[in-house]
Amino acid sequence: MKIAVTGKGGVGKTTIAACLSKRFQDDGYSVLAIDADPNANLALALGFPSPNDITPIADMSKLVEERTGAKPGSTGGFFTLNPRVDDIPERFCAEHEGIRLMIMGTVKKGGSGCVCPESVLLRTLVSHLLLVRKEVVILDMEAGVEHLGRATAKAVDMLIVVVEPGKRSIDTAYRIRKLAKDIGIEKIGVIANKVRSDKDREFISSKMQGFDFLGAISSDPEIIETDLRGIPPFELSSGIMEEVDKIIEKLER
Repeated sequence: MKIAVTGKGGVGKTTIAACLSKRFQDDGYSVLAIDADPNANLALALGFPSPNDITPIADMSKLVEERTGAKPGSTGGFFTLNPRVDDIPERFCAEHEGIRLMIMGTVKKGGSGCVCPESVLLRTLVSHLLLVRKEVVILDMEAGVEHLGRATAKAVDMLIVVVEPGKRSIDTAYRIRKLAKDIGIEKIGVIANKVRSDKDREFISSKMQGFDFLGAISSDPEIIETDLRGIPPFELSSGIMEEVDKIIEKLER
């Protein structure tokens, strides 16, 4: 199963990506978690020790040059557009309590959508992870579908858009859906997060027409506490995992 998680900044998509990864691993699946958000926090949410010591793939200058034939940050020259990536997951994954993690990193030069060695390597790697790998892949993305392309769109079993009660979050979800459909992603679900009441749940459900409503995660002070203490949300909040179980049941149908 290949799942991409996206949504407006601050809605809690990394928390949900971490909980999905944990529950799939608990259920006996081999799980590869991918942090493709420039504001990378998935390692922390999964409880990896020393998360800041994990080097993002985009920052591995020697690897980028070795595989593409060009130095990171260079544009306009000749470099390999289909670099070898099949050995990268085994060589450069971090692992903690059965969950493997890769951080993609940020392309710092060339602007959005640039054709540069780092972006080519990252896109090729994401394509490999979605098209070839056999384990559960959970991709934590920024608010968009920038790491995906038409070639990989059909490999995504579900694009999950996380929303919270509020117009800006919902407007972002509709923009993401348009971008996703433009590249051929049809299976687009929504998870309501930080839900305080049945009224919140009904509000989000009524506003998300055309989305597959996968479930809701209740607002929980213990989740805020885990963030303050820098520990995984599933270590304190049993409630969130019960709600994640219901979401996974829908994903597996």
